[in-house]
Amino acid sequence: MVELRKRREAPLDGSEHPLKRRPPAAGARPAIPSASNTGKVKAITIGQIIDLDGFGGEIATQDGQKTTLKKLVDNSKAGVVLFTYPKASTPGCTTQACLFRDRYAPLTATGHSIFGLSTDSPRSNATFKAQQKLPFTLLCDPGGTLISAIGMKKVPKGTIRGVFVVNKAGKVEANDPGGPAATVEAVQSLVEHTKVSLEGNVGSFAKTDGATKETGGGKNECQVASASISGVAAEVADTARKLDADTDV
Repeated sequence: MVELRKRREAPLDGSEHPLKRRPPAAGARPAIPSASNTGKVKAITIGQIIDLDGFGGEIATQDGQKTTLKKLVDNSKAGVVLFTYPKASTPGCTTQACLFRDRYAPLTATGHSIFGLSTDSPRSNATFKAQQKLPFTLLCDPGGTLISAIGMKKVPKGTIRGVFVVNKAGKVEANDPGGPAATVEAVQSLVEHTKVSLEGNVGSFAKTDGATKETGGGKNECQVASASISGVAAEVADTARKLDADTDV
């Protein structure tokens, strides 16, 4: 006698049995997880306005003081320059930091505050700053939160050398990866462009002020002419009264 096996019933919810899932069809593309699921940060573009509240999380200075990008921007005159470097006291990073050091005055002429940014510890950055006599603060981001937020995090780990500039309004003015010299030149180019814009505005104000003065001078001349006409009219009226008086006699 042949025994018949009982057929397994399909799940009540209509889903396939976990052991009998069909393999993907040949040539079918696997599902790609969305950026929100992978935690990937969207690229920041030049000209973009970013919300500085909570942006990049908390970081520390080489002295161990906690701060944020928003605080740094608020305390600056025109904005913040962040140059990123992979590791303190290495040849390339030393060259980069010293280039910013040697051109510190012209690079800050328009009111931007310069900061170095890496994943190094406060101790490593403090040593780096002291040895190279750097005039600017070095920021420590061991978790890479700010570095990742500005798009300078290397995959799977590490830091991309580059420069990021944001103004007081949260507008991104520069966001460029590059070598030691290229990062400095990017900031220098921005500073020169800003100077030209400021000088143009000053020239416009001067012309406007000059036009106002000329207009004011015109008004004064009109007032003088009006006074002269009034004086002549008064003299004519006085002469007429005298003639009338003579006629009456």
